[in-house]
Amino acid sequence: MDTQKDGKTPNLSAEEQHDVEKNQPPRAAVLHEIIRTQGDQELERSVAALWWSALAAGLTMGLSLMAMGLLNSRLPDGEGFKVIASFGYCAGFLAVILARQQLFTENTLTAVLPVMTKPTLNNFGRLIRLWGVVLFGNLCGTLLVAYVMLHLPIFDTKTDLAFLDIGRKIMENSASQMFAKGIISGWMIATMVWMIPSMESAKMWIIILITYLMALGDFTHIVVGSAEVSYLVFAGELPWKDFWLVFAGPTLAGNIIGGSCIFALISHAQIRSESGPPKLGTDQQADPRKLKK
Repeated sequence: MDTQKDGKTPNLSAEEQHDVEKNQPPRAAVLHEIIRTQGDQELERSVAALWWSALAAGLTMGLSLMAMGLLNSRLPDGEGFKVIASFGYCAGFLAVILARQQLFTENTLTAVLPVMTKPTLNNFGRLIRLWGVVLFGNLCGTLLVAYVMLHLPIFDTKTDLAFLDIGRKIMENSASQMFAKGIISGWMIATMVWMIPSMESAKMWIIILITYLMALGDFTHIVVGSAEVSYLVFAGELPWKDFWLVFAGPTLAGNIIGGSCIFALISHAQIRSESGPPKLGTDQQADPRKLKK
């Protein structure tokens, strides 16, 4: 089959050419701009709106602890069944992200891109405000849900023991392990956020894939983990000092580094290094109306 000098397939109709263009995946620059715009909108939200959404997210993330505990208590012992029980970890993330509630680790990418694009003192201030309110709201929600799950007569003894085992497994890590695993967790959440705009129809499966791998790898996450570890604290098995110094502090630092300092920085650098918009063929002219679409 003959081809044109520029390598294009000849004799395509205008409709066929349109189909080719329509089925092209979005450029990285387009994904960057979508997420940057979302982040800018989040930075503009009021403190009250951020707080209530973050509190709701923290409460909702208790679904991950609840689902894993219920599955662990009802499945037979054995590593093979632990692989099945890890699917429970996805429950909280699915509910929070699909409900568009404020999750701190999402904002380590979304809200950071506007600051990297325009690094002004005002933008840095808006970022710190958002991070502070969202993190505080998430932690309040997870601590509250862990306290309620322990002290109200909701679950049977076997399920309560499963909740304790989940927290104990996390606290087997040293502070340095919490930090290192938190980096991977932050990077994975940022990857998920980056993927979703290009595959909106498969959003649910992307969330399940990424968060299930997080559960299998026992990677530490500041929001889900705070529900799991605070359950131990409220049960009297762990002092608050260990909660903050061994788990929360190192995990939070790792999540921020993985999501912001690694993924967001590299993704932003990739876009900044691109020379400009895609080149058009010699027989094409840029149509601003098409570019907007």
